[in-house]
Amino acid sequence: MSTPFVPTATTRRSRTSLTALLLLGAVLTLLLGGAGTASAHATLTRSGPADSAVLKTAPKQITLTFSESVSVSDGSLRVLSPKNLRVDRGAVGHAAGKGGTAQVRLAGKLPEGTYTVAWRAVSSDSHPISGAFTFSIGQPSATTVALPTGSPDDTAASRLYSFFRYLAYGGFALFIGATLFTLLCRPAGAGLRPLRGLILAGWTALFASTVVLLLLRGPYETGRGLTAVFDVSLLGGTIVGRAGLALGVRLLLLAAAGVLLAGYATRSSRAVRAAGALLTVGLALTWAGAEHASAGLQVPLAIPVAVLHLLAMAVWLGGLLALLVVLFRAPAGQEVPAEVVTRFSRLAFTAVAVLAATGVYQSWRQVGSWQALSTTGYGRLLTLKVVAVVLVLTAASFSRQWVDRIVQDRATEPVPATTRERTRVTQTVGAGASSTGDTAEATSSPDTAPAARERAEPTGAPDSDPYRRALRRSVAVEAALGVVVLALTTLLTGTQPSRAAVASAAQVAAAREPAARVAMVPFDVGTPNGNGTVQITIASGRVGDNTVEAVVYGPDKGFVTVPELRLTLTQKAQRIGPLDARLTDRQGYWATDRLRLPLAGVWTLHVTVRVTEIDQVTVAQDVSIRPSPA
Repeated sequence: MSTPFVPTATTRRSRTSLTALLLLGAVLTLLLGGAGTASAHATLTRSGPADSAVLKTAPKQITLTFSESVSVSDGSLRVLSPKNLRVDRGAVGHAAGKGGTAQVRLAGKLPEGTYTVAWRAVSSDSHPISGAFTFSIGQPSATTVALPTGSPDDTAASRLYSFFRYLAYGGFALFIGATLFTLLCRPAGAGLRPLRGLILAGWTALFASTVVLLLLRGPYETGRGLTAVFDVSLLGGTIVGRAGLALGVRLLLLAAAGVLLAGYATRSSRAVRAAGALLTVGLALTWAGAEHASAGLQVPLAIPVAVLHLLAMAVWLGGLLALLVVLFRAPAGQEVPAEVVTRFSRLAFTAVAVLAATGVYQSWRQVGSWQALSTTGYGRLLTLKVVAVVLVLTAASFSRQWVDRIVQDRATEPVPATTRERTRVTQTVGAGASSTGDTAEATSSPDTAPAARERAEPTGAPDSDPYRRALRRSVAVEAALGVVVLALTTLLTGTQPSRAAVASAAQVAAAREPAARVAMVPFDVGTPNGNGTVQITIASGRVGDNTVEAVVYGPDKGFVTVPELRLTLTQKAQRIGPLDARLTDRQGYWATDRLRLPLAGVWTLHVTVRVTEIDQVTVAQDVSIRPSPA
């Protein structure tokens, strides 16, 4: 016969404390060990003037081009003279209405020297980005401007903002998961105080962290100090932005949810539950509508998928913590039925199925390739999250095994001969009973004789059921690993997706490539001194109009002149060509001012070199032509 699951107060307190320490340790490990710089989504791909450019005349404006839409504000694009004086004029805006640009006008007369451009913007997934570069007018000069070298996330405001983002995710999971567990899985007749405390803790953590995030959002975006939280104008600008609006809506929804919870006990109905479901979806939308799902591929599909993913995470991980509280804080003498774990197991299975389906889609959307899993920060974090989820599911399988054994053990437990407790109670029998009363034997029940039931139940029974002890340990491991999964999820929301990182790296690399394509084409006509090399320079080496210059070097590497030089280009993949470059002799070199190339890709250069009236040769070499800039 198995021993009923009746934890003592001492055992309950000690194990609850141990579990709390484990969970706190897991959170701190993830927060401190993983609180690195959060990569942003957008990347600067081009600037005008270009970095380190030396201009003959002063430009009229500074224009930046990014890999995606960005938001800018006054002061987010500053231009400083060699003497560290502001020379930008007017408000910062978008060039020609393009959301992926930032532009500011310059003062009319600028002296020669080196100028510094310092910029800061917020990408469409709500993360700030910043940088700086220099250009010179006339000739480079010394400058007193110190270029910022720190990350936009390496400020006191950004570090606090990151911490409260963790707290907000944790509060959401606890609030939603514990509430749903209370409605669907809690033991019949069990006290609600521990679960209510858990729900209140989740709501409070989410509400308080959202208030702090709203106050810190302005300093976080602008890079200002913590004292900027008291700047009313900055707060006003924050509220009208996408991230600030999402935080404000979240506060309103939480206030409505608090009112709903406060009166739920007296107004439990389908309408109340439907309102609660709508509020829950609305809360999840405040994340999905302002972070990674709101930028990139397939946004109309990505946002509802992100909502489902976030809700499934909350139901699973928040429910795990609620189950842990039920197992460890069951009142003395009250057995926690195995059916509670069974019900939550079914709920968790559904949540995990939704997590898997939405996670596969999100991984494809954000990662893009198997290689990116190991070559990008987002891919490596995602791999760690998958490993953590697998560990949680492994611990869950052990929990299920212990539940099955408990159920089997109860099924084989012998039934006592007497199924109800019988006690002797004194009562009056009939109207003519004596003053001392007659005694009769009555059957007591939990409703009619609570005092007798309390005497019959053990109040400090030893926790000796090995199956139930193992169940509590496995659920505690699940919950601890669940906290790790939640922390990794929060880190992922602050990390540049792999697909965007790869695309941004490619754009930056393309922008840093030489502004021309240079091909060295060797030739040999088979006569004495009839060999050499033709150097062909195609500028800018992109689709559209290009200039071509060709110089011929002899066998001694010196310049030589030839009576004829022809150049044609062919793209075999698209069956285009040959296109005649129509080179003309420029007295020492051959050139053309207009060669129009219609497509990007590999083009084959066919070079015909004639060194005498009868000696000539045609040689070929491939060259890669880049797409035109966006």
